[in-house]
Amino acid sequence: MLTAHEVSCRVDGSDLLRRVSLEIVPGKVHALLGRNGAGKSTLLKVLSGELHPQAGQVLLNGRPLGAWTPRQRARQRAVLAQGDPLRFGFKAAEVVELGRYASPRHRPEQERAIVAEALAMAEATELSGRRYTTLSGGERARVQLARVMAQIWDAPEPGDAELGDGSRYLLLDEPTASLDLGHQHSCLSQVCRFAAARGVGVLVVLHDPNLALRYADHATLLDRGCVVGQGLTRELLDPDLLERTYGVKVERVGSGERQWLVVSG
Repeated sequence: MLTAHEVSCRVDGSDLLRRVSLEIVPGKVHALLGRNGAGKSTLLKVLSGELHPQAGQVLLNGRPLGAWTPRQRARQRAVLAQGDPLRFGFKAAEVVELGRYASPRHRPEQERAIVAEALAMAEATELSGRRYTTLSGGERARVQLARVMAQIWDAPEPGDAELGDGSRYLLLDEPTASLDLGHQHSCLSQVCRFAAARGVGVLVVLHDPNLALRYADHATLLDRGCVVGQGLTRELLDPDLLERTYGVKVERVGSGERQWLVVSG
């Protein structure tokens, strides 16, 4: 698993995380929810190794995150961050190929097949030959999703002691932010398929509790750097807890698999 044990993070005199614990389980999707400034992106950066907590620790497949080399970490976890710094005129397929940099190289035809399949899963096949800088924000988001899936595409070979048990993880920071309604659902649906088929654990930062309710197995709710709720998504997303956290009245309607949350006042 990828786990955070009571991590605390302070930046520029502000406590961004306070003793936060979380587990990302292989094959499952874990949603991270909370208001703006709650600490969601900070926690994702701590789990990826971009930020170092002042207290607590992060374990990647049973070892401290810092005990892995950068290449080993890249083979076990891929990060889709907010923002898009890429300004080179690569074709979309070439951007996805960048995700393969740390992976053991296959024959050229196998590598091309992996890139093509990742683009297909992200519903970006038609973008493969286009220059990345000409794409819309939503199109870029789909190409970047394909890139991070391609990065951890390969399961370790038996006996590959370099990677321990070989479990892999996707860390996605608001992957639906630039997507239209249809692509929001197709994106998360494909992420769920990818997780289930390949035993990949997923942490996804979301703003819409309804997306979490539909696609996430587990959820964590943050408020001002603290965990205020954690557990199975359908049990956690209680209207009273959401009202206390977001400051709006929420009603849960429907039943069974057909449930959703609406703002009621």
